[in-house]
Amino acid sequence: MLLLRLHSCSVLKVDHPPLAFPAGPGPMQSPQVPPTSPPTQQPFQTAPPPAMGHSPLGPPPTGPHSSQMAPPQSPLAGPPMAGPQSMGGPPPMGGMGRPFPGPPPPGAGGFQQPGPGAAGPPGHPQQLQGTDTTEMAHHSISSFTDSDDQAKRGGQVYTTNLRGQVPPLVTTDYTVQDQGNASPRFMRCTTYSFPCTADLAKQCQVPLATIIKPFATVPKNETPMYVVNHGETGPIRCNRCKAYMCPYMQFMDGGRRYQCGFCNCVNEVPPFYFQHLDHMGKRVDFYERPELSLGSYEFAATLDYCKNNKPASPPAYIFMIDVSYANIKSGLVRLVCDELKTLLDNLPREDGAESSMVKVGFVTYNKILHFYNVKSALAQPQMMVVSDTAEMFVPLLDGFLVNFQESRAVINNLLDQIPDMFADTNESETVFAPVIQAGVEALKAAECSGKLFIFHSSIPTAEAPGKLKNRDDKKLINTEKEKTLFQPQKAVYEQLSKDCVSQGCSVDLFLFPSQYVDIATMGDVATHTGGSIFKYSNFQVERDGQHFLSDLRKDVEKAIGFDAIMRVRTSTGFRATDFFGAIHMNNTTDVEMAAVDCDKAVTVEFKHDDTLSEETGALMQCALLYTTISGQRRLRIHNLSLNCSAQLSELYKSCETDALINFFTKSAYRAMLNQPLKTVRENLVNQAAHMLACYRKNCASPSAASQLILPDAMKVFPVYLNSLLKTGPLVGSAELSTDDRAHQRLSTTAMGVEDTQLLLYPRLIPLHNMDVASDVVPTPVRCSEERLTDAGMFLLENGCSLFLWLGQACPPELIQSIFNVPSLAHVPRSLPELDNPQSKKLRSIVDSLLDQRPSSMKLLIVKQKDRSEIMFRQHLVEDKGLHGGASYMDFLCYVHREIRQVLT
Repeated sequence: MLLLRLHSCSVLKVDHPPLAFPAGPGPMQSPQVPPTSPPTQQPFQTAPPPAMGHSPLGPPPTGPHSSQMAPPQSPLAGPPMAGPQSMGGPPPMGGMGRPFPGPPPPGAGGFQQPGPGAAGPPGHPQQLQGTDTTEMAHHSISSFTDSDDQAKRGGQVYTTNLRGQVPPLVTTDYTVQDQGNASPRFMRCTTYSFPCTADLAKQCQVPLATIIKPFATVPKNETPMYVVNHGETGPIRCNRCKAYMCPYMQFMDGGRRYQCGFCNCVNEVPPFYFQHLDHMGKRVDFYERPELSLGSYEFAATLDYCKNNKPASPPAYIFMIDVSYANIKSGLVRLVCDELKTLLDNLPREDGAESSMVKVGFVTYNKILHFYNVKSALAQPQMMVVSDTAEMFVPLLDGFLVNFQESRAVINNLLDQIPDMFADTNESETVFAPVIQAGVEALKAAECSGKLFIFHSSIPTAEAPGKLKNRDDKKLINTEKEKTLFQPQKAVYEQLSKDCVSQGCSVDLFLFPSQYVDIATMGDVATHTGGSIFKYSNFQVERDGQHFLSDLRKDVEKAIGFDAIMRVRTSTGFRATDFFGAIHMNNTTDVEMAAVDCDKAVTVEFKHDDTLSEETGALMQCALLYTTISGQRRLRIHNLSLNCSAQLSELYKSCETDALINFFTKSAYRAMLNQPLKTVRENLVNQAAHMLACYRKNCASPSAASQLILPDAMKVFPVYLNSLLKTGPLVGSAELSTDDRAHQRLSTTAMGVEDTQLLLYPRLIPLHNMDVASDVVPTPVRCSEERLTDAGMFLLENGCSLFLWLGQACPPELIQSIFNVPSLAHVPRSLPELDNPQSKKLRSIVDSLLDQRPSSMKLLIVKQKDRSEIMFRQHLVEDKGLHGGASYMDFLCYVHREIRQVLT
């Protein structure tokens, strides 16, 4: 148990297993790891410190200290901005996944189900208590971060055969071996032990949720997804609840019948599927059938699962380029056209396919739309103009959507001509809604799903459906009406979203604004169709061109499914009640996604409708019906089994802070559409205080009220929560642009766990003493100004922004080796490519970071005390917020006060 004095306000205590500390003073050691698992350093993955900080007042007295807490300035006053969009996880290493046919390694048989208490990483004691080690505080608390999870579990194989097993953290490097539960890459829960009753759930206020990333990228050393094909009969399903065949079905009666694990209905086994049982009651073909022995797999779907019972077609990508004055003048139109000539060779394709089956089409527009016929038989492309934007239609069917390989010559000809065709334009007004409408109509006519890539510059003011006016009003900030700034202007756009979803048409928006464009409205369709929003303010080709092209390449090439519908089924006693993501919902159960790619996640909340049993646990099955990139209809199934307990200590022990903060972020960003920001911020702190107070009251050993006690699994929760309160969307500050705030709010909607974790706790990597001979990236340090040194060089990234910070006393030889200039004053704006070890090492670190993240990041070089440093400092999340918001230490005191209030 760790004790620490927080300023002059409280003592902190983290309940966790005993640690091995050094005898003398000095930095705190990580827990001792048994020699069987050598600790491997994981590149770039680190997480914040637990709830403890350096007390500027020196070590605390040895006895418990119970002075009243001095109230800090309200930490909820308002907070600093973070960028949008982030995802991607570590590149795992280590053991190979099990090749499919054949039994698992000895001792790993079927799915053992630990009783309550067996969950959680090794080393958790049954009783959550430690010893008061006050002299602990004499050591500087430097690196008590999630590196202890990396030390314990890094580089290891994580097998999924145990129910309710807490997986390694997203910041840990591990390899998954699927043995009956979905990999944590696909599904992560806020806790792996659900409370047995609704009363317990209400008492602890820990949200019960799962974050599902159905298309998460699987590392090369893990087994790819198996496809099960039952031919004409299609997948086997329970007659009553329609759950799909999975490891939780219990075979009986010599193999002739099976009992559904979700609704307990007993079903007949179809004759073609019959198989004898062994002496343990397990089918003898258990290991040959992915749907019986794995947590994740796919079924080939039959015509019953296709629209109008007709086979699906491969999707189409339509590139829609705004050719108004701003985009021509900036050079954007030429840049896009030049890039597409090579990029279209990299359209996504099935593994092993020679070429992509995705068709392509092209539209340019300003106040009117131009469609292009690029049929391979033509010598020249043909343009057709539609000027009546009120009644949008597609003027040609044959020749609009084509195979790139077949029509390459005509398409390249068109892409050469477009920049010159509009070179002298004076047209500055644009339409927007009719552009999306045109894309939907084109896909409808071709009877396929697809994606629109829209490159757009300004608020659509031309007379047409969806015309917008500037409603940005800074006077609304910190008033009841601030929420209206983030509410989309409905009408046309709401209907457009529905049209897109029903056609399987996803919208990706690349925005190049020089002023307000109402992203809250323009981005609304993208956010409801599984799309993404990219924003490049005041775009200049020389400065931002590469950043934009990297985003475009990743976006066009990424793995994706179309026209998707997802249903989450649960065993009796609880059900899915709420869904957050880039989704559309027509009813309360079907999650509709025009497209879903490898970076998009859906956060699902569960509520009790009955008592859960400790014996059977809680089961969930996510079934996603979608169209592949080659036009096949498939069902992707992910199954997960959790423990249930009547002991709250089990729930707290099995919590996953990174998943919790993902849920809190998404629910707060949704709530801000309907409530004043002040209320949203207060509710966040209030719920956190209730969670922690319930733990203290029911699970912790008795101690003085002046001590702040946190469950081991939640020791970093306060730092995340404080960081969330300081993000752009939740800060009432007139200094932040409304569009930036709306952009971050929308971008976070579909983030997975690793993306919100990184966004809320950026990596701060010291580079000034990096070992150029080593492959290992220097261990990140805590995200606070205290960690910066005048002679240092640091890299900071949060998945959206990337900074290289140079201290004012940075050694000239380091500057010379990285930038090839004599001193700090001469440092250029971009990183040169030099042929020396330091420069190469820095390049490799930056490249590998960019490789892991879903969107590209532009490297900004900032010097200490420069004006540009302010953008860097707002990401130091442990410090006081630039736009309001408490430092981490003040926030801890504030939370402690709230907990004490709940307990009295």
